Amino acid sequence: MSSQPQGEAPWQPIARRKQAERASRIPSHWRIPSHLLPHDPPTASHGSQNVLHIPSQSGLLSPSELRITESYTNPTLLAALSSSRVSAEEVATAFCHRAAIAHQLTNCLTEPLFDSAIARARYLDSYLRTHKRPLGPLHGLPVSVKDTFNIAGVDSSIGLAYLCHKPAAQNAPLVDLLLSLGCVIIAKTNIPQTLASLDSVNNVFGRTMNPINRLCTAGGSSGGEGVLVAMRGCMIGIGTDIGGSIRVPAMCNGVFGFKPSQGRVPYGGQALTGIEGMSRTSVQAVAGPIARSVEDIDVFLREVVPRAALWGEDCMPLASWSGSGSGSRNARPYGSGKNGELVVGVLRSDGNCTTLPPIENVLDEVSASLAAMDNVKVLEIQCPQAWTKCQSVMSKLMGVDGGVTMADMIESMGEPLVPWMSTRFRRGKPQSLLRVAELQAQRAQLEREMLKLWVEDDREGRRTRRLDAIVCPVAPHPVPPIEAYNAVGMTSSWVLLDYPAGTVPVRECKESDLQLGRLQEKQESLGSWDERNRELWDEKKIDRRVYLGTPLSVQVVVPRLQDEKLVEVMGWVDKACKGGGIGGDVKAKAQAKL
Repeated sequence: MSSQPQGEAPWQPIARRKQAERASRIPSHWRIPSHLLPHDPPTASHGSQNVLHIPSQSGLLSPSELRITESYTNPTLLAALSSSRVSAEEVATAFCHRAAIAHQLTNCLTEPLFDSAIARARYLDSYLRTHKRPLGPLHGLPVSVKDTFNIAGVDSSIGLAYLCHKPAAQNAPLVDLLLSLGCVIIAKTNIPQTLASLDSVNNVFGRTMNPINRLCTAGGSSGGEGVLVAMRGCMIGIGTDIGGSIRVPAMCNGVFGFKPSQGRVPYGGQALTGIEGMSRTSVQAVAGPIARSVEDIDVFLREVVPRAALWGEDCMPLASWSGSGSGSRNARPYGSGKNGELVVGVLRSDGNCTTLPPIENVLDEVSASLAAMDNVKVLEIQCPQAWTKCQSVMSKLMGVDGGVTMADMIESMGEPLVPWMSTRFRRGKPQSLLRVAELQAQRAQLEREMLKLWVEDDREGRRTRRLDAIVCPVAPHPVPPIEAYNAVGMTSSWVLLDYPAGTVPVRECKESDLQLGRLQEKQESLGSWDERNRELWDEKKIDRRVYLGTPLSVQVVVPRLQDEKLVEVMGWVDKACKGGGIGGDVKAKAQAKL
């Protein structure tokens, strides 16, 4: 596969046409004056160029549009819509306008669907007037979806010229479910070439920029979703996750991301990325929400999960969403401790990478704040050997098809590989059934070994749960510069094990986290991933000030199919971060050692 096209490659006119079509869907009166646009491409001399404030401080939005896009949570907006205090058309127009602004500042959209969204909102208003009730429990909620989700009549090009101008014949099951609940889908969002990198850049649509710091990555592969949610261009974004593709963009953009267990949210009806059916033999991705609060995630899942099996062939029946909601609703945490305590384990490394100082700091602070909460017990956990092995098995399973379908599509249009993929993607050879079975056997062994982390046996052989949740890093490093995202083991491993996992933002990276002028401690390398990770802290190779002001987050993990518990624990972690003295002098209780 060539790294550079010769002359006018087939993909180039397709990309120009696609970008022109996208631009034409933004009304002229929503265009941003050139003096408000950030410098592109960004350089260190331009600084971070934070654009989060531009929609609210530039006068681009009306007072009504600002109120609608900034004053509501999912529950309060749904209440206002169902009682006609605000119309679905007003809400859709406000969010479409803000999404258009967000896109011009960050390049986060692939398919603006503003006309159809506003038409849909008018229908919902008419329905409410006629029937005196909302169409569904999410009536009028503005939602965006990752470009991978099929919407009838709209491309699912996933940034590949080969798939452009081939609109989907029908909706993905989740899209149909969202519409049945009353949602308004306002846009599809950008992704990386091949969907296999933790950034969001492709040859057709270009690069999605981080709105907090344009020198740093927006994450991937649901990067457009993470950016649009952070920019308040929608109320909730729907991404997919197989290696961290929901949780990483949430980390990079300072929002919440939720990767459910398989079978809880419909995933089918995705764009073509490989040999059809191959995912059933390797590792299956899942769909899940990105939002600005745990409560917003809870409201979404409470309506989607109980209905999922009616729409998705890949979903399990569930009578109701049995969780008690986000932790902030409850009087106190509750879990498997001897006295009903919520037992949270802190895992600091996966054994493949040593976490950098800002990540260590935020883990210390979250651990201390949780331990200071009533009825929470915090345990420091040594990294299980099985967790260290997960990344290798996961990588091999994800490559069992040899990437032949993706390679065919890229090569047929003469597309060059984007920089991050140029050293990582190669056409391979599909693995034999025996090899796939061998890898799945290794996976099963890791699942058995990791189960021991959560349980304990008494002398009579009875087994009980000893751990309710894990707090660990999303990545061993802060939000990195563009093209520099490193290890994925701390996110991909939970997909291999099918554990629900979510990202909770904690605070911004401060100057005290950077340890400017302090040399890295000399430690024995854990391997090539660790060596690359250390380069992100080596002041001979990077200016640590690039991390200043970027979000620092943690990951919360629970056992398989305990999705309701994950929402609850994410709520308690968020409450601890906001009210437990993060960054202050909170003292931890004595921490037990496993």
